[in-house]
Amino acid sequence: MTTSIPLKTRRRLPGFRGRVVRPRRAASELRTVLRPLLATAPRRLALGAALAAITVLMGMALLGLSGWFITATALAGLSASTALVFDVFAPSAGIRLLALGRTGARYGERLVTHDATFAALADLREQLFRGWARPEAARRLQARPARLLFRLTADIDALESLYLRLIVPAIAALGAALLAGTVLGFMHLGLGIALATWLIAFGWGMAWVVAQRAKPHAMRRAQAMEALRARAVDLVAGQTELAMAGRLDAQCEALAAADRRMARADLALNRLELRAGMGYGLAGTLTLVGVLLAVGALAGEGAIGAPAAALALLLALTATEPFAALRRGALEAGRTWLAVRRLAPRMHDTALPAPAAASDDIRLHDIVAGYEGSAVQALHGISFTIAPGERVALIGPSGAGKSTLLSVLAGELAPTQGELRVPPHCLLTQRTELFQDDLRDNLRLADPSADDARLWSVLEAAGLAAEVRATAAGLDTALGEGGLGLSGGQLRRLALARLLLRDAPFWLLDEATEALDTATAHDVLQRLAGAAQGHTLLIATHLRREAALADRLLCLNDGRLTADLARGTPAFEAALRTLRPD
Repeated sequence: MTTSIPLKTRRRLPGFRGRVVRPRRAASELRTVLRPLLATAPRRLALGAALAAITVLMGMALLGLSGWFITATALAGLSASTALVFDVFAPSAGIRLLALGRTGARYGERLVTHDATFAALADLREQLFRGWARPEAARRLQARPARLLFRLTADIDALESLYLRLIVPAIAALGAALLAGTVLGFMHLGLGIALATWLIAFGWGMAWVVAQRAKPHAMRRAQAMEALRARAVDLVAGQTELAMAGRLDAQCEALAAADRRMARADLALNRLELRAGMGYGLAGTLTLVGVLLAVGALAGEGAIGAPAAALALLLALTATEPFAALRRGALEAGRTWLAVRRLAPRMHDTALPAPAAASDDIRLHDIVAGYEGSAVQALHGISFTIAPGERVALIGPSGAGKSTLLSVLAGELAPTQGELRVPPHCLLTQRTELFQDDLRDNLRLADPSADDARLWSVLEAAGLAAEVRATAAGLDTALGEGGLGLSGGQLRRLALARLLLRDAPFWLLDEATEALDTATAHDVLQRLAGAAQGHTLLIATHLRREAALADRLLCLNDGRLTADLARGTPAFEAALRTLRPD
């Protein structure tokens, strides 16, 4: 149910065309992201903010005490009697202590805040992965790889400003205002209250104004940067297709347009930063002039001496500097806000679904499944059981629902109806996912604890050991993105080796030897059959050589199970003959 809101009461978020932003929803989204961000390392985050405040306070105290000491020493030196009794040791010791303490606090603050921030962002990335670890996650990733990659990198990185450039400087600035107000309050209560109130109101208020004005520009810059990166990747990866379609110039123009949008946003932010700097500079000057007039009046009345007046002036001089540090965070607030808007929906529920009860057999009862956005179900009332150690082939024409059923069994697609029980499993498809890394680490994706002896064992079983030993680097052989440097047969053998590393009783095979030459395909299948002893196999195929491994044939047509045929029956042999030969 949707509640309509009068147009005049709506607030639109700059950078989002037509999107209505409700304050309650905005606050909820901010809490949703802040909660896991601050809960990862709360003690370290609090310690970092405290050290930042201590650093600022020690810096102010160091300058104020130094001014007081210099002025007091000069006045004491005007008379021999006061010079003899003036204590130079305690103030000088205090100055040294503050100087050393400020250096140590600054080092500790940088170390703790950045370490805590990196830990929090790493935890958020893990939670975001968990938010994506749902049925159809891989399909969504393939459909929108650039967008999800930006969520994981640029948007998570943007949250760094929330702590390092907004929360920490705001706490440090508050401490500076309270210190300046307290010290001047001992000289004159009204002056101390007025100074603290002015610093907080103007310092935080100026940051708020800057953040509001910078928000649309920062969001446009973030969106333009995302478009620029995505189009640059599309241009590099698809330049051949773009050239053949006659769209290369159009893609280059789109890239240039995104660059121009980002340049305009940068220019607007730079101008705003300049005006903000001028504003904080003017505020500092007004603060200094106001305190100078106030302490001058107090000194004229004899309420304070010249050293105390120097202390007050120097504190006022340094009190506005921490507020100016908020400027950077305020300028990036729009980018941070955009990241919060994008990430909050995935942070509401990051708990993975509870695993099904352990089972040795595979049971499906009345399974109905379809793809998101489609009104037509791909599977209709599928029911069957596979006993432990049994080998079953899933056959049928293209579009019959074989891959959909494997997606359901693999947990990639959630059924809309029915009951499903599947033991731990692994999936071998005709596509081998490899990364730009060495051979050893690509294998260890299946078992990070596997030693070299185990790796050589599975390579031997897959028929790839001799070829790897023939290379100069062996297991350290570097692979390009997607396994660049290996032939199709080598890629499939490497996938088989990785399958053998995985300790799972149930193997799902989706046309595992498609596009291989006959000799290589038969060799891979022979090795697979030998390694599959004790495992349950379900093979989705339209190839006779793969279905010949099976004890049973499950026939699918239009998403329905039409036959369940056992080996040794005439129907089994007849169905096998209908499949594509080598």
